[in-house]
Amino acid sequence: MSVHNRFCWWKALDISSSLDNFLRLSTNPRRRKKMSSPSKRREMDLMKLMMSDYKVETINDSMQEFYVDFHGPKDSPYDGGVWRIRVELPDAYPYKSPSIGFVNKIYHPNVDEMSGSVCLDVINQTWSPMFDLVNIFEVFLPQLLLYPNPSDPLNGEAAALMMKDRTAYEQRVKEYCEKYAKPEDVGAAQEEKSSDEELSEDDYASSDDAIAGQADL
Repeated sequence: MSVHNRFCWWKALDISSSLDNFLRLSTNPRRRKKMSSPSKRREMDLMKLMMSDYKVETINDSMQEFYVDFHGPKDSPYDGGVWRIRVELPDAYPYKSPSIGFVNKIYHPNVDEMSGSVCLDVINQTWSPMFDLVNIFEVFLPQLLLYPNPSDPLNGEAAALMMKDRTAYEQRVKEYCEKYAKPEDVGAAQEEKSSDEELSEDDYASSDDAIAGQADL
């Protein structure tokens, strides 16, 4: 196949700029020289995710840390919401499960409201190398939002409300969607969280300086 034909084939797929970034990273000669079997699998799975119409944004040009925009499943109170999911792939992926977390807030019994960490058995306990990133975003996360498990909560308030008053719980979910998960707010939520982390680091440094100053006295 000629270079021109290969270019036309990629263009016909109408792949987003995130895939262009993937290709730039994966064709780097130094990266390819060092590539092992797990790294090949990571790159293949990330490419599959990008080609499944998910918006993917790498962190510091790393193919092991990236954000994915995830839309709430239809026929659920999360329908219409968009969440930015942070994904970290360990060196042992796919033999070890990825780490995933919600960046913008979601009201759900099995998601910690502050940290965004997820309580999901298939990620935390029963992960298999047969699973891939597309499974996470097309099966596991939609199932989590469609069928919450209030008996094993990370958000006790959401779990209690769901068991006590399902209608009130779904109303609260929709309120959170409106406040934190509108499509135009997804990027802003990520920037706000990053700013909060930077402020925390600055506060910690300032505290250390103050302690050091007192010691000098």
